[in-house]
Amino acid sequence: MGKATREAYGEQLAELVRENPRIVVLDADLAGSTKTAMAKKEAPERFFDMGIAEADMIGHAAGLAASGYIPFASSFSMFCTGRAWEQVRNSIAYPHLNVKIVGTHSGITVGEDGVSHQAIEDIATMRVIPGMEVYVPCDAVETRAVIRYVAGTKNPCYVRLGRSGVEDVYAPDTEFDFSKIRVLNQGKNIAIFATGLEVQEALKAMKRLQAEGINPTVIDVCSLKPLDEAGIAEILKTHERIITAEEHNVIGGLGDAIASVAAETAPRRITKIGLQDRYAESGPSAELLKKYGLTDEAIYQAVGRKASE
Repeated sequence: MGKATREAYGEQLAELVRENPRIVVLDADLAGSTKTAMAKKEAPERFFDMGIAEADMIGHAAGLAASGYIPFASSFSMFCTGRAWEQVRNSIAYPHLNVKIVGTHSGITVGEDGVSHQAIEDIATMRVIPGMEVYVPCDAVETRAVIRYVAGTKNPCYVRLGRSGVEDVYAPDTEFDFSKIRVLNQGKNIAIFATGLEVQEALKAMKRLQAEGINPTVIDVCSLKPLDEAGIAEILKTHERIITAEEHNVIGGLGDAIASVAAETAPRRITKIGLQDRYAESGPSAELLKKYGLTDEAIYQAVGRKASE
C-alpha cells in the first residue's frame, strides 16, 4: 500500500512554505490529521490554528488573500465544504480570491468516524460554486503535483484528499497537465472514467477484464472543474459503453459531469459507480467500499454486463 494523499499534501505544502513567503497555512484544530503540521514546523509564524471553527477559518483566509497572501485552508472535507459553504461562496468565490481549500478524510474511507465525517456531497457543492476549481488526485504523486499547481494559480480551488493509504498509480517523475484528462489504458468500445481512489479500483477491474479478452479504456479525471470537455467528448464518440466510478454520491459528482458532456456531444448510456444517493455507516474503510459497491468487483461486474449486451 502506498502513501495517503493527505500525507503527500503535507509534504508538498511544507516544501512550498519554504519556497514562497507569501504562502500561509490555516487549519481547524486538525493539523495532525490533515498533515499541515509539516508546514507549521517549517514556518510557524505563517501557520494559524483557527480552532474548531471552519467558517471563521475561511473568513480569515479570504482576508489574507485580499492582503496578497496565498492561503491554504485545511480541515476534513465534510467541514471545510459543508460547515463553511456560505463563507466559501460569499467571502472567497464571489470576490474570486486566491484561496486554496484542501479537504482531507473525504468519502466513506473515513471509516469508523461515521456519516457525520463522511463527505459524499463535497464535489457537487464545490463544483456548483461559480469560479471554484475542483481537483481530486488519485495517489501521492498526483497530489503533490496538484498542490504545486494550484499554488501557482490565482483562482479559488478545492482539492479533495483521502485518509487511507492508496496504491501508487504514477511514477515520481510523471509530468501532469491538469487541463486534460489522462488516459491510463487505451482500449476500445468500453471506457471507465474514474477519480480519486476509484482510479486504482478501475485499474484492478481492467486487469481482470483483460484476462477475459476485454480491454477497456481507463481514464483518470483529476480536474472535475474545469472539466476537459473536449477530451471527454472524444472518448465518448469512440466508445459505446461508459462507466464512471467515484467515492461520492452519484448525484452531482463525476458521473453527472460526464453525463452532461455526453448529453451535449455524444449521447451514451452511462453506468455510475458510487454512493447510490444514500449514506454509509461506521466501519473499516475496506469493508465499507465493498458493502457500498465501490471496489473493482463492482466495476468489473458493470463492465461485464455491458460487454455481454
